[in-house]
Amino acid sequence: MTPLIDTHAHLCDPVFDTDREVVLERALKAGISAVIAVGENLADAEKNLLLASKHSMIRPAAGLYPTHLDPDLAEEIYVFIRSHKDRLAAIGEVGLDYWIVKEESEREIQREIFRGFIELSKELALPLNVHSRSAGRHAVRVLLESTADRVQLHAFDGKLSAAMPAVEAGFFFSIPPSVVRSEQKQKLAKKLPLSCILIETDSPVLGPVPQERNEPANAPVALKMIAELKGITVEEAMEAVAENTRRLYGDSLS
Repeated sequence: MTPLIDTHAHLCDPVFDTDREVVLERALKAGISAVIAVGENLADAEKNLLLASKHSMIRPAAGLYPTHLDPDLAEEIYVFIRSHKDRLAAIGEVGLDYWIVKEESEREIQREIFRGFIELSKELALPLNVHSRSAGRHAVRVLLESTADRVQLHAFDGKLSAAMPAVEAGFFFSIPPSVVRSEQKQKLAKKLPLSCILIETDSPVLGPVPQERNEPANAPVALKMIAELKGITVEEAMEAVAENTRRLYGDSLS
């Protein structure tokens, strides 16, 4: 069976502390061969490296959630990423969040921090795992202006018109299991080229059932919905998504 990668999950979240090993076993049984564990701060980054040393399925990432408007903290994360670049699968999650951050002066701080991560991504040849809630068009603009080249836009909540410049630039879009209950995500997944689609879970959130803890074993739920929306078999969707993941992340995740 073609190996599937959950390209965005928060496995360092404390909600997994009591049963993380069982969660990973369920993921493996569901056909998931690896999980990219993203982080929101320095503590998450350190925990992800520790978890990856204990669990071979976990591929660690390090980032700074966009609502942390602290350039000094961002600098600490930049230093951490440079120090551990050979162990990291990605930089993330990073990006913009205009749903929470409303003031233009604060949004500019957010954009500057994001630009720093983009430059680091290019310097180290590490993919960017990008958050863009209520800021899809703006995040894409910053990425294009900064000539980002290895980009995953996770759980993109914008319209196709906002996504198309990113598609044309060769960026990827990851679809979570919540696609089964989100009209916006269904419209996006249906219209995006299959060649730019990845799957993710964003565990422990964005699961198929609202308010239920999500986990990597649910990644095939997103895959099945993608196949249905595209009018193709699950196997065809699986092959395409696996190839897309290899194109962005390389063969090391398999």
